[in-house]
Amino acid sequence: MDEKKEVKIDTVSIDDAPATEQTTGDATITNDAPDSTDGQVEQLTTQLAEMTDKYLRTAAELENTRRRAALDIESATRNRAMSIAKKFLPVMDAIESAQRHNPDDDGIKSMALAMQGAFAQIGITKIDSVGQKLNPMFHNAIQAVPAPADADPAPEPNTIIEEMQPGYMFGDAVLRTAMVVVVK
Repeated sequence: MDEKKEVKIDTVSIDDAPATEQTTGDATITNDAPDSTDGQVEQLTTQLAEMTDKYLRTAAELENTRRRAALDIESATRNRAMSIAKKFLPVMDAIESAQRHNPDDDGIKSMALAMQGAFAQIGITKIDSVGQKLNPMFHNAIQAVPAPADADPAPEPNTIIEEMQPGYMFGDAVLRTAMVVVVK
């Protein structure tokens, strides 16, 4: 019975202790060793950097959303104003037509001046056409005619010689292009 039994003894140290986790709010701190404060500081610094980055991105996204909303409101307001302004163009056309047929009528002159004043106040301006070069942004050529024989000097090709219907601008946007006659 002299069997010898061999017994193995393992050494155990603090570093072999299982990792512990602590949860504080959104951050989870893993403790590899109870006295490892350098690891905790490094982990907290990393988490702080991540949270700061997330905060800055969220703040930037919020600011971009605010800007987009302001631009959308401005655009919608401008489009609505342009839509309303377009509805008054036929009224102005009728007043100008009446004024051409009866230029001495004080009532028609008064209405024309009132409409022109109202247009000026809200930023509607008439597009200059006669004598200008054709610009497709502002003019719609509905007819091309040969240069008049009695014109001195003869107008260049694509020069507007007659305006059939006036065009109007609302600020820097075209409300309606002018319908014009140009020289071939």
